[in-house]
Amino acid sequence: MAAHAEPKLIFPGLEGLYERCSPYSYALMRFATGAILVPHGIQKILNTPIAKFAPNIAAKGLPFAEALAYLTYFAESAAAACLAIGLFTRIAAAVVGIEMLVIVVLFQWQFGYFWTNRGYEFALLGCCCASPFSSRAVAAIRSID
Repeated sequence: MAAHAEPKLIFPGLEGLYERCSPYSYALMRFATGAILVPHGIQKILNTPIAKFAPNIAAKGLPFAEALAYLTYFAESAAAACLAIGLFTRIAAAVVGIEMLVIVVLFQWQFGYFWTNRGYEFALLGCCCASPFSSRAVAAIRSID
């Protein structure tokens, strides 16, 4: 079996910075993923009543549209905030990741990739960034729970 070589640094002069910052990289990614999503949830809560949001979910043929609307509000506000601060990280990451995956597949796929045309670019990024934190090994890194 071949020995695992250290990766070649892009900027070797920054090796010290890389070493000092690497313990915080997962925490930064977790915080950014949650913190970017929180304003979307708060905006939905403040500006879109459930009675207006639930029919969009029902139109896709999903059952319990009102309950799913509340779950969406919860995922994009409370779960995203928990992900950002590292509280209940695995559960919050799973909730956010699943919600983003549902958004990609059911709500935005037909618009294509680019978010400027209502595409799934942002939701796919959210899913890919949140999902790793639902594993035990990654969630324990620099988390408060």
